Amino acid sequence: MKRLIFVRHGRAEDPAPGITDFDRSLTTKGKVISRQMAQRFREKENNPGLMITSPAFRAIETAFIFASEFGIKLDSVKINSNLYFKATIKNLFEMLAQIDDSTDTVTLFGHNPAFTEMPDRLSKSGSEFLTKTSIVCLSFQTKSWSGVKLDEGKQEYFLKPEK
Repeated sequence: MKRLIFVRHGRAEDPAPGITDFDRSLTTKGKVISRQMAQRFREKENNPGLMITSPAFRAIETAFIFASEFGIKLDSVKINSNLYFKATIKNLFEMLAQIDDSTDTVTLFGHNPAFTEMPDRLSKSGSEFLTKTSIVCLSFQTKSWSGVKLDEGKQEYFLKPEK
């Protein structure tokens, strides 16, 4: 079985002159909620597996908060530019094809609209909108990452921040 977990980045600062979208940081509240969600995630997962993040600063910050919750070295979090610049199902499948099949779980950190669209298209039952710092886990009955297909994932859980 392969498991694919999508984590949308935490709340980021509003766009401002002189700061690109790519460079926006998490707000203080975004960091607090990301830590809370990382703790809730830890209650579900013993190990997040391979962690891959968008290169955008707010996604990296979110991934690092989650990694620190698991005691994972920050330099083991992988960065994939397609999670920011070309976040499509096609590119997701290409990225998964590069992952060794001995890895059973991949946790991705990225952005909407792709992080709502991809789990929705991968899941048999669809998936709801991922608000900031929401987490959705899909499992696939396959031994290979190449066996991950559209409409074949089972949603194991969906976590979103409490209001």
